[in-house]
Amino acid sequence: MKAKEIQELIDFISNSGLAEVKIETDEFKLSIKKNSEVQAVAPAASPAPQVAQAPVQPSAPAETSSAPADNLLEVKSPMIGTFYRSPNPDAEFFVNVGDSIQKGQPVCIIEAMKLFNEVESEVSGKIVKILVDDASPVEYDQPLFLVEPQN
Repeated sequence: MKAKEIQELIDFISNSGLAEVKIETDEFKLSIKKNSEVQAVAPAASPAPQVAQAPVQPSAPAETSSAPADNLLEVKSPMIGTFYRSPNPDAEFFVNVGDSIQKGQPVCIIEAMKLFNEVESEVSGKIVKILVDDASPVEYDQPLFLVEPQN
């Protein structure tokens, strides 16, 4: 793994909301923790000097709901990445508060590793609250929307 690839990985992790990542292959070991230094980057076969990086800057915590109301359902993030409410900066949002949505309807995009993944709703109903700001990092299974189910 080249230094540029390591830096790109560190940048992605710092924006993803993860606190710690460990990667181990036959060629190297890599451990990254927020608010601490990179633990080790060295070839596994030879005892080369360790490479230390500057501490990873913590990202702003995403707002999350403590618990949805009993009658509300959550649309959750299927992956770690960056949440976008529209397909591109000039387009309208997929959904807004008050919109009715159907199961299978696209509600947002999650960017992960330069790939843009359309997220489809798993429920039908009315959008009551959007829990994440546009262009914010999200974690796996993090609630994105609160939906009042249709009767």
